[in-house]
Amino acid sequence: MLRKVLIIDDEASICNSLKFYFEDEYQVQTATNIFDAELILKEQKMDVILLDLKFGDIDGIDLLINIKEIQKESIVIMMTAHGSIQSSIDAMKAGAYDYVMKPLDMDKIRFMVKKAIDYKKLNEKVTFLEKEVLKQYGVHGIIGKSKKMQNVFHLVDKIKDSHINVLIQSDSGTGKEMVAKAIHFQGVRCNNRFEAINCGAIPENLIESELFGHEKGSFTGAEYRKKGRFELADKGTLFLDEIGEMNLNTQVKLLRVLEEKEVQPIGAEQGKKVDVRIIAATNKDLEKEVAKGCFREDLYFRLNVVTIKIPSLNERKEDIPLLIDHFIKESNDKKIEGITAEALNILESHHYKGNVRELMNIIERAIALTDHHYIQAKDLPEELLRKHKKEWTYAKDSRVIPIKIGTKLRDIEEMVILETLNMMDHNKAKTSKVLGISERSLRYKIKEYQEKK
Repeated sequence: MLRKVLIIDDEASICNSLKFYFEDEYQVQTATNIFDAELILKEQKMDVILLDLKFGDIDGIDLLINIKEIQKESIVIMMTAHGSIQSSIDAMKAGAYDYVMKPLDMDKIRFMVKKAIDYKKLNEKVTFLEKEVLKQYGVHGIIGKSKKMQNVFHLVDKIKDSHINVLIQSDSGTGKEMVAKAIHFQGVRCNNRFEAINCGAIPENLIESELFGHEKGSFTGAEYRKKGRFELADKGTLFLDEIGEMNLNTQVKLLRVLEEKEVQPIGAEQGKKVDVRIIAATNKDLEKEVAKGCFREDLYFRLNVVTIKIPSLNERKEDIPLLIDHFIKESNDKKIEGITAEALNILESHHYKGNVRELMNIIERAIALTDHHYIQAKDLPEELLRKHKKEWTYAKDSRVIPIKIGTKLRDIEEMVILETLNMMDHNKAKTSKVLGISERSLRYKIKEYQEKK
């Protein structure tokens, strides 16, 4: 589609000449009075506007200000036969992109218009990418309507614009890095870099170089100077995943960087000042690691200014339908419209060791294997189907509880609940499903029985 150019000049000859000159390259419209100009601007989005600085009795700069209010994204180039340094400055302050003198040099103005179009395309691309980033990493891009996830979202929103360090605690597969990115990309540091490193995936002899960088020749194999993640993340955010796996020697050096806000690459004589926000994550209980001597207490307190605990998928089963719908849409498989009630029931009753990542893998597999528009129970992994069948078989007819005539109903209820809970390996989600009661009611009953002892 051709880009749109509007020419506003009270001399019809100039409008006609410019329209003739540009109409092979752009969609060109002209206006020789203020009413026509405003009508066009209200009905159509213009890419470039060529505006006369002296428009009859109207000051072109006042008209420029009005144009920018109607169409902020349009690029305006001023034209004048009465040029001066001051008028150029005033036009630029009012939002003009550039300034050209009359009589017009057509080659020069063609180059200027092309340059303005390229500038607008670049701005459009940046705006699009920013929206995509926010859509992917923003808090509202993380799926969850459960109360526990809403609490996470609320906390992320409260701390996103601060510079304090954050510790994310959760099991593997819950989306720790997504939460870290939400904090960064929603906050004041979003225009600077987000660097991520998995402390448990890098060999012990390389972790320092990866974090702090090194100078050329500082050790065997150091053939060039390398910036560390701290230096790369200056003014931005550094995400330290699996911080509990970091060795004690590196912990000491990390603590020094946090205290002095200065990083010293391996082999460097002087340190470099850095301004980095740390978001650390772990699936370990760092308090227990401190007690065992595996993690420095002073570093723990430095990192643990604010703690975010992401619930496991088993703690937020009500989010499973939302997550499944999201994964189906993300697959870009147009033929898949959803999931059957039977398949959803099986997935809601499943105990997830791998959390959201496990559910995502199950759905991706089902999408690849199904021949239907809806994911069927038979499209789910065989092991999952066997476990589900076994649980319901047990619940229906595998175990009998002897009950004497005259036993109080509340005692019968207690026996049935506790025996079923034991049979389900104390999985409350499965037990509540089998008994046909809510998980909340089940927890209340269990608490009541425990207090009675």
